Formats: sequence, structure tokens, C-alpha cells
Amino acid sequence: MTPEAPRSDLVLESLNRLHPKIIDLSLGRVERLLARLGNPERRLAPVVHIAGTNGKGSVLAYLRAMLEADGRRVQVYTSPHLVRFHERIRLAKGLIEEPELLALLEECKKANGEEPITFFEITTAAAFLAFSREPADVLLLEVGLGGRLDATNVIDKPLLSIITPIAMDHMQYLGESIEAIAMEKAGILKAGVPGVVGHQPEEVLRVIERKAREIGAPLSIQGRDFSGRVEAAGILFHDGPQEDLLPLPSMVGAHQRENVILAAAAAARLGKLAPSAAARNRGIESAQWPARLQRLSSGPLVDLLPAAWSLWLDGGHNAAAGEALATWAAEGGQPLHLIYGMLNTKAAEDFLRPLAPYVRSLQAVAIPGEPNSLDPEAAAAHARACGIEAFPRQSVREAMQAAVSNAESGSARVLICGSLYLAGRVLADNA
Repeated sequence: MTPEAPRSDLVLESLNRLHPKIIDLSLGRVERLLARLGNPERRLAPVVHIAGTNGKGSVLAYLRAMLEADGRRVQVYTSPHLVRFHERIRLAKGLIEEPELLALLEECKKANGEEPITFFEITTAAAFLAFSREPADVLLLEVGLGGRLDATNVIDKPLLSIITPIAMDHMQYLGESIEAIAMEKAGILKAGVPGVVGHQPEEVLRVIERKAREIGAPLSIQGRDFSGRVEAAGILFHDGPQEDLLPLPSMVGAHQRENVILAAAAAARLGKLAPSAAARNRGIESAQWPARLQRLSSGPLVDLLPAAWSLWLDGGHNAAAGEALATWAAEGGQPLHLIYGMLNTKAAEDFLRPLAPYVRSLQAVAIPGEPNSLDPEAAAAHARACGIEAFPRQSVREAMQAAVSNAESGSARVLICGSLYLAGRVLADNA
């Protein structure tokens, strides 16, 4: 811990020691703590609850931008953070500030005592306390992991539930089949609460629809009840009998167009909170979400680039993310060089295989400060197994220098990818 670190970091570090497991899905511990705190989760603004494997953060970012463009006071809860924990808790007035965060964490720690509770559970309770004490029009609440037993799933009656595309990820916690994972994600659906569902494999959709029928949750499904088609002028959006033209999104990649369609359908189902068409469109054009095909335009890493090269950052880490990045790589047409690091809990080759046809070179790095990171040699071996020429490097800076050492004439792209934890370190170090 550096002397410059905020005091909240010391408290957060101590909270990590309250439970032997980083992840232990359950609702009992967080419900116990929330009861001791006076059940702040019952005094929140209307909640939009968002689960899924890919696109949760982007859909949330579009919704936030749409609602704020309409003058709404929007609270946001997301995880993980990239650089500072404060990013997880956005109040209507902005990111939570250090004195308020410190007081909330200490209040929750005192209320919990020495009872076992995971880091995510106790910090979620702190977020609910913060949200309950500030007036707002809506709370956009992102699931941490899964859904059914996630600490955010203590909200009895959200305004709306959203399930973004589901894919294989976190199998050690959610199940080894796509159907098992879908059942966990579908656990956020509530009786009588509308659910908006993004594009899903057929076997996933069957699970979600069965769960919705069992509990009486009305669903709107992308491709059946609403859809969109990219045209030169924008996205032609169909929602039931209505047709509208949405602008192309501010964020990069074909997958972001699908996220916009899902977000627009969700926004239309917010009842009195539904943004106007003009505010919706302004939000689509202005929304940003760091480390999702984010182009870095300045900093020490950018300074290493040859002229006409660009540097990109993405935190995706599963097969579906690899496929989305491969689509972006194919559309760009420029030579692509990867710098990648990944946790050893992820399926590295499933992520890399779709990218393999487009990669000119790959430099593998460890994720600084992450004990579960693949070491550079193992990460490079996974890449070679996918047919990619790969080399282990000791740092991102060394990897950048290697990637540009035999620079092609003309333009090229460097993409740093494989982990949100790696992306966070890059954003911090490149600032």
C-alpha cells in the first residue's frame, strides 16, 4: 500500500479477509447484513437490473446516456472497476467521493462484525446504502456474477430486467453447460416485471422462456419482438409495429450496434421514465464505456507507436468476446498486433482462436498484481496452439516495443486485450 493511497483502500483490503473465498454465491450473508443496516435495498429509486455474459456494461452505458440526456438523475452500480474502486458506485451527482465511500465502508464493516461475507457482498451493501440516501430517478444495477445468487438479486420488484447475450464463462461458478449458466442468469427475472432479452442461442432462450413462464414475467425478445438493421443512415429499429431510425453508436464494433438495439428496446419499456426519441438518440451518439474497444489517443504507450498506427484496449475475455473482436479486426483491414494477458481461470484458446486469422504478431504478458494471471510463457503457448506467432514479454511496455520493432509501412493497429484487470492496469499506467 503506497502512502498516497486513499484510506478507503485500506478498508477495502481488510474486507477481503472476511471470507476465505473471493466468490461464494449466496444471498444469505448479504441479506443478513442488509437487515442490520435497516434494509436500504427497499428504499432505492426504480431499479433496472442487468445480467448476461457480454454487453452488460455497454447496454448500461447507453441507457445511462439516454436517461441523462432526458434530464434524469441516474445512479449506476457496476463491477469490476478498472482503476479505482470508486468507479463502481456512481451517484446522480457523479462518482462516489472518498469521504463518503470511507464512511459507508466503515459503517458496513461495523454492522457486519466478524461474520463471514465476501468482498462483493459487503461492498454491494455499501452501494445500496449510498443509493438509498440520495434522491434519484433510476438505478442501473449490473449483476456481478450469474444472477440467481448474486448479491444484487435482493431487489424484490425492479422496474425492468435485462438479459444481454449469454455465453460460456465463469463455468467454475455457474455450471459447465450453457443451459446451467442461462438458468443462473434468468434468476433475475421477477413475477410481473417486464424482461428484455438480447440475442441468445436457442438452447439459452428456451431456458429463459421457461423460467419466465414459471414465474409470470412478460418478455420482449430481440429478433422476435424488436430488431434492427444497419443501413447507411443508421440503424433501422423495429419495435413491434413501430419503426424508427437510430443513429450509429459512438462505441466501436458490430456488437455495439446490437447493444444499441437492446438498449433502445429497454429504454422504450421504462414507462414514465422512457426517454424521448431525441434524448435516446443523443445518448446513443455520446455513450462511452472504457476498455471496450477503446482507442487510446495519448500517453506513454501511444508515444511508442509509429506514425499512422493506432492503439486499442479491450477487456473481453471469453469466446464470444474473441468473436466480436475478430469481426472488428476483419472490418478494419489493417494489420493487427496483439498484446494479451489472461487469467488462468479463462479459456485462453477459445478467446484467441477466432482472432487467429487476423493477427500479425502476438506478445504475451502477465497481468501485474494478479496471482491468477497466466505467466507469459503459458499465455504464449496458448496462442501458438491457435496458430499465432507469439512471444512472452515481461511488461506491456516491452510488448509494445516488440510489436512495433518491425513496423510495416502504412497503418496498423495494436490491440491490448484478454482481461479487464489488464485493461485497468494499462489505463492506470498510461494515464
